[in-house]
Amino acid sequence: MPPRVEGLYAVTPDGLDDARLFELAAAALAGDARALQYRDKSGDAARRLRQAAALRRLCGEHGALFIVNDDVALALQVGADGVHLGRDDGDIAAARAALGPDAVIGASCYNRIELARAALAAGASYVAFGAVFPSQTKPEAVVAPLALFAEAAALGAQTVAIGGITPANAAQVAAAGAGAIAVIGGLFDAPDTGAAARALAGCFTER
Repeated sequence: MPPRVEGLYAVTPDGLDDARLFELAAAALAGDARALQYRDKSGDAARRLRQAAALRRLCGEHGALFIVNDDVALALQVGADGVHLGRDDGDIAAARAALGPDAVIGASCYNRIELARAALAAGASYVAFGAVFPSQTKPEAVVAPLALFAEAAALGAQTVAIGGITPANAAQVAAAGAGAIAVIGGLFDAPDTGAAARALAGCFTER
């Protein structure tokens, strides 16, 4: 049985050098991020392997889950806890077969409950909806209404919200029933990543 993805789910920004990436990731984890997703679209295989392996060790030190974005082979190579797949990132059933029954497999479902149903049937551990708020990372993203989290809960799904989430609006998402909030800019662009992480994580202890 895969572990649950709950609370603050940090997603790394693209393009950071090693020192800055590891510094910010450590601050997020110290601030009670319960999972961290490595997202790097550079195509530099050596860089991705080096950074993913280091982040995997860091997550282990903090007792947090380590998830790789869209790369099942890299997840296997570094012993990640799982993988997150977007619409064009590969087959969920194939990822489940490759990673095994205990892996976390997340699926982007955008603003469509029918995608969530299909992802769960294929073996996804959690379904992600977003953007729940306007996103600087993906300004073209569709808007996902907060009502989707109650609909997905009725399916028995673990749910993750993403898109434009900050310490100022995260409580709305937690109150709507999201099991976790995936945050990039609202966490890593903050003046104090650790303080932002604590504020974001706190939305789940208060509900």
